[in-house]
Amino acid sequence: MSSSAVSSSARGAGFLILLQISSRALTFALNQVLLRFLSPTLLGAAVQLELFIISAHHFARESLRVACQRQPKSGIQSAVNLSYLVIAGGIPIVLVLAQWYLSTSYPDVPYFVEALRICELAAIIELVSEPAFVAVQQKMLYKTRAAAEASAVVVKTFSTAALVFWSQYQSVELGVLPFAVGELAYCSTLTVVYLWHVAPVATTDKFSLVLSKIRPSSEEERNDLLYSRLSKSLLNLSVSLYIQSGIKYVLTQGDVIVSTTLASLEDQGMYALSANYGGLIARMVFRPIEDSSRNLFAQLCAPAAEQDGQSNGPATGSEKSQAKQPPANITQAATILRDILHVYTIVSLLAFALGPTAAPLLLQLVAGSRWSSSGAGEVLGTYCYCIPLLAINGVSEAFVAATASEKDLYWQSIWMGAFSAGFAGSAYVFLRVLSLGAKGLVWANCVNMGLRIAFNGWFVRRWFGERGVDFKLADLMPNMYATGAAVVVPGLLSQTSGLLAKYGLLGELVRVGAIGGAFALFVAATERRFLLDCYRRLRS
Repeated sequence: MSSSAVSSSARGAGFLILLQISSRALTFALNQVLLRFLSPTLLGAAVQLELFIISAHHFARESLRVACQRQPKSGIQSAVNLSYLVIAGGIPIVLVLAQWYLSTSYPDVPYFVEALRICELAAIIELVSEPAFVAVQQKMLYKTRAAAEASAVVVKTFSTAALVFWSQYQSVELGVLPFAVGELAYCSTLTVVYLWHVAPVATTDKFSLVLSKIRPSSEEERNDLLYSRLSKSLLNLSVSLYIQSGIKYVLTQGDVIVSTTLASLEDQGMYALSANYGGLIARMVFRPIEDSSRNLFAQLCAPAAEQDGQSNGPATGSEKSQAKQPPANITQAATILRDILHVYTIVSLLAFALGPTAAPLLLQLVAGSRWSSSGAGEVLGTYCYCIPLLAINGVSEAFVAATASEKDLYWQSIWMGAFSAGFAGSAYVFLRVLSLGAKGLVWANCVNMGLRIAFNGWFVRRWFGERGVDFKLADLMPNMYATGAAVVVPGLLSQTSGLLAKYGLLGELVRVGAIGGAFALFVAATERRFLLDCYRRLRS
């Protein structure tokens, strides 16, 4: 079972990454043209529309999605049935949140109210895809998920761009309507592709995408069912997760919330541009790895009875559950997590050493001097410090979500409350005391990520330690030679500044690229043994 799960997870992550890169490459090129027609004010308003959909979906489905990734006692049908709570509870959340938002001081841009109503419809349409999404996660159908997300992103980008170009050609002011239409196209495409691909799988594997009665095969399964349809264990877990979902929302979307509260629309647009470019790698590479690893860890670290299909309840963290977990699977989970985190720390060296210098140059190349001269280049350079922290937190938090007991989740909620206070305090210092503007938001987000990583690291060490596996955080760090070089490179870049200035932007890119390439080769050479071991494991 473990070998099959690892293989499926690795292939799934590969599919997600490849399709993310291919779809994002196309949309990235189109977005660069689109930026020439947009002002920071319009982009800031578009960020608020996206925040509305993200907020509605987070509170409607986040806890249930994580719970449904556990292996349910009554099989896949109980997970699909539970997903209908997302639709039932999500629609009122969307409607109430939209009405509340319109009662506040929303951006004064053309057609904002109409755009919000369109986003309201889009959010509800995407909720309808939840049963199919849960089935995709349970069956590890990563090709289907990759196809759905890639198709939706492409359709969204083309829809938005087409309306913007048409409005420019016809000299018609559409305000933020193109962004709302793009969101509607994204949600509709995602829902249609999911249902189209999963319906035949449901027929073949004999489960239903419709809320259906479950026929238990044992007394234990019968006792776990509520109204013969819902799994009590998954429902209880989702309730525990929902308590912390609000805190997690603040931690995850805190930078956007703070920016919409304290910053002007123009500043919001500049920060959004920097965050979008800075998060491009995170969305294309790190997010697929995080999603597939969460599913993998849930299977590898489940008790043996669950993996054999005899008892599929979530892990409780008790000694009895620990004894049932196969030692080979636990060791394999530790190795996989250790390898991913080690790779991420190596990537961190590259981002820390090269990012602050290279990012402003690349922004000037792709977005033009209009955006780079606005200060967005410096913000993007600062954001390079946050990208590795996003990656490390993502995969470590995926392990916590896949293995934590309800008691662990309770304590995580308490600590997340403390992290929220830490984030708010740091945001106040960086924005109001030090007046760092958008860069202050980035530094506050780094503090947020650092606190969450500290908790995740403590949990991982304790969890493996209780099962007799020594998980040393020192094993995750790059070697001393690579670390030393990462300290030297920024100084070298500063000393050679202007060396090829007579060749303009191209000369600066060549200079930074040559130093960065040499540094990357040096890091690869010093870490060659670890990288070769990872390659062999992937091949096998």
